[in-house]
Amino acid sequence: MQRRDFVKTIGATAALIAVGDGAWYAFADGQLHAYEGGPYSAWSNWNANPEPKPLNLVRAALLAASPHNTQPWRFRVGDAFIELYLETSRSVRGLDPYLREAHIGMGCALENLMLAAMANGYATKVNIVEGELSANPQNSTLQLITRIDLAAGSRQQNELYSAIPDRHTNRSPYDPTRSLPSHFAEELIEVCRLDDDVRMFLFEMSTQREQLVSISAAANFELYADPTVESGSEEWIRWRSKDVQKFEDGLTIKCFGLSPLATAMAELAPVAMLKRVASTEQHRSMYAKQMQSANLIGILAVRDRLSKRQSLLAGRVWQRAHLLATARSLGARPCNEAVEMVDHERFLGHAPQRQSQLSMVIGDPLWQPTFLFLMGFPTQKANPSPRRPADRTQIA
Repeated sequence: MQRRDFVKTIGATAALIAVGDGAWYAFADGQLHAYEGGPYSAWSNWNANPEPKPLNLVRAALLAASPHNTQPWRFRVGDAFIELYLETSRSVRGLDPYLREAHIGMGCALENLMLAAMANGYATKVNIVEGELSANPQNSTLQLITRIDLAAGSRQQNELYSAIPDRHTNRSPYDPTRSLPSHFAEELIEVCRLDDDVRMFLFEMSTQREQLVSISAAANFELYADPTVESGSEEWIRWRSKDVQKFEDGLTIKCFGLSPLATAMAELAPVAMLKRVASTEQHRSMYAKQMQSANLIGILAVRDRLSKRQSLLAGRVWQRAHLLATARSLGARPCNEAVEMVDHERFLGHAPQRQSQLSMVIGDPLWQPTFLFLMGFPTQKANPSPRRPADRTQIA
């Protein structure tokens, strides 16, 4: 069972127990405002240096969306180039057996880097390493993903660049009574028109949305019933603040869309309790309700989901989409269990059930789903996730 949903359930349970206790509210308020310095400093000093330098681009890249906040990126920085590497050991193992989602995260970092390059007055030439994704390597390696050559150019800032420090994954429920901004869907499609090998599908019909909810909820339950998937995911849960300070990565209780009170209670509860509190029925119901509350459900699809280049491009598109949503005061989050099950079934040699189900919803078998997401007006503000500083991600 997925650990981030355990956290939601224990948080909600704790909130019911502690209602009316002002001490809990005071404690929670203090905890949720402690986002300065240490593992959160990357969000405030990302553009502190006014002089255009390649390292400014890296600081922007560090704030990109990252699957399970694994931050698998490493950078080699020169005066006129930046090389982006994937650190294969920073993976969720069985949950991402082909490192497809890791490559999507690298694409998110690349997009932030490109936006920062324009803002800092650099012209760029991107050289992507081509190839097909294969099963997880057994040994820790650094894989070159792309090299960005830098030259003098004109400064160009846009709203996506300005939204970089405010973009956070919002896992709180959304407000289904509020309509999306006028023409937002059309604007989203246009902003994300990056390459002919990536396409965005948006679903507004209730029948399609219910299909996706059903497919995703079932996939979520089946996926995390596999102990290998469960253990790979759990490695990146930072249950306690001391672990956040130590590792500066991973998924934290503060980032799960709980109320301040529920967050504080969950942080004090024994970890063993957090891991066993949820029942199967609670889990299924909670997951489906979150999806149903979204104002928009979308899928990013590619022509070849195991293409390194197309996975990278899908990441760039998702980062653009999330930044645009942020600029429009919308919340956004991945909801990827259904597409993760596509990898899982392939890796185990099973029939491609989820691939077929998702293709039927899309209505075009030539496009292969690689990323599913939710957007809407959030009921709570998202909190920043911990990030490693630039000096911990550089290659000498």
